[in-house]
Amino acid sequence: MTQNTPPPPPPPPHAPEQPPADNAWAAGGTLFAGVLMLVTGVMDVFQGVAGIAENDIYARLGDYVFKFDLTTWGWIHLVLGVIVAVTGFGILMGAGWGRVAGITLAALNILLHFLFLPYQPWWALFSMSISVFVIWALATDDTYGKNAMKI
Repeated sequence: MTQNTPPPPPPPPHAPEQPPADNAWAAGGTLFAGVLMLVTGVMDVFQGVAGIAENDIYARLGDYVFKFDLTTWGWIHLVLGVIVAVTGFGILMGAGWGRVAGITLAALNILLHFLFLPYQPWWALFSMSISVFVIWALATDDTYGKNAMKI
């Protein structure tokens, strides 16, 4: 007596594990933080060039504790802008150093724009809020750098 039984069905394919929604949100935030740092760095470069080229482009102040010559502010913005833009590019590439450098430079950017408030209050507040988001996004993404792109 032979028995004709069909073979057992194959096990269902395993779906790839989906990251929790919190990690996906943070990973998307990290990508956005890299773009924001790149754009903010370029805008700071433009702001620095404007301050260096024209010493009277910003409003004149009375007595201000942190009053520097506007050319000095221009150089500060230019140098920091280049470094922030390079760090933003590093974050977009998933560089290991990008996360720490991004958090550090975003904190420095908050301090710099706080001191620059009397010259351009709205832009300084806007840039400070962007830096707060960048710090949050980089600090909460635990998947950062695991899928780094190789150059």
